[in-house]
Amino acid sequence: MTFTFKSISSFIGVAIVITLGTASARADSFAHPGALHTQADLERMKTKVAQSAQPWLDGWNVLIKNPHASLNWTPHPVDVVYRGKDGAGHPENYRALFNDAAAAYALALRWKISGDDAYADKAASILDAWSATLTGISGSSDKFLASGIYGYQLANAAEILRTYKKWPEDNFNRFKTTMLNVFYSMNHDFLVRHNGAKIDHYWANWDLANMDSMIAIGILTDRRDIYNEAIEYFKHGGGNGAINHLVWKIYPDGLGQTQESGRDQGHNTLNVSLLGAFCQMAWNQHDDLFGYEDSRVLKGIEYIAKYNLGEDVLYTPYRNSDVTQEVISSAGRGDSRPVWELFYNHYVVLKGQDAPFTKAFAEKVRPEGGGGNYGPNSGGFDQLGYGTLTYTLR
Repeated sequence: MTFTFKSISSFIGVAIVITLGTASARADSFAHPGALHTQADLERMKTKVAQSAQPWLDGWNVLIKNPHASLNWTPHPVDVVYRGKDGAGHPENYRALFNDAAAAYALALRWKISGDDAYADKAASILDAWSATLTGISGSSDKFLASGIYGYQLANAAEILRTYKKWPEDNFNRFKTTMLNVFYSMNHDFLVRHNGAKIDHYWANWDLANMDSMIAIGILTDRRDIYNEAIEYFKHGGGNGAINHLVWKIYPDGLGQTQESGRDQGHNTLNVSLLGAFCQMAWNQHDDLFGYEDSRVLKGIEYIAKYNLGEDVLYTPYRNSDVTQEVISSAGRGDSRPVWELFYNHYVVLKGQDAPFTKAFAEKVRPEGGGGNYGPNSGGFDQLGYGTLTYTLR
């Protein structure tokens, strides 16, 4: 079935026509579910929790105690999401979206693991409410953070829920068109134009957020062209989210200095979250970006982990067209985001590689929580979390 829709995009001022599910757009099929979690992953979680096996049970208990995973959750959709001051007096309201995205994901997970359809119904009601209401994202340049972070989170909730037979096909298709129209169009525009700025102006996390949304939407909508666009940007993109700009300096000790190391560690660890999500989604579609260029990703992750565990790392002054950072930043050092289990389980448990600092950080923050467990503001919702439950392999 083919769905075509038109959107007048206010942020680029031209008409965009995006087609959902055309044969020409699908070069080959995707594995479903296949964004952050495969069917095998979800079955493992269900089995381990049923067996009261650790550490999965601890991760499950964190999930079910989080209010976002409750049947009492009420969505609050809006027609236009504003993140950042737009100069026209619109109040920022993006809190509604990041809370509802966290809830849709937590509820979808709870359904898959418990088998209770009530949680799928609630998750679907959140996604339906937003796809029936949302028409755009605006604000300052921060709108592109919203299009990226919340785009990939919503797409992942829907990818889990796509196997729920009681979610009407028309509603699922409407949700997919919303993801293409509202989110992907902004993801693409940002990575192509960077909001009219110099190519190195925006920090790596801006690129990574929009790359995450792009690859997730490509998988969700069976758009191989969108998926490939995201992969190509990871490998050869011009901005700071491309892997050789993100992990830009490799040292003889095997660690790699990352682009936001001289900025602050809150954003540096955000890069861990967004990079991990990107690599995991590609991995579940049989593309190994974790191992790309001699595991360049791991070199950067270990660098960030080592410094945030309180140890010294080598540092080379970083310069681009906007900033000069002579020393590594200690601001936010030790920041505890729920982002380490994914990398630990992939590199150490699955591949048997040496990642001592990633391992130590995973042990430090275990069990990982999700949105709402790390404060009420947007930084606590920048990652979906629950990694102890979802990524522990054995």
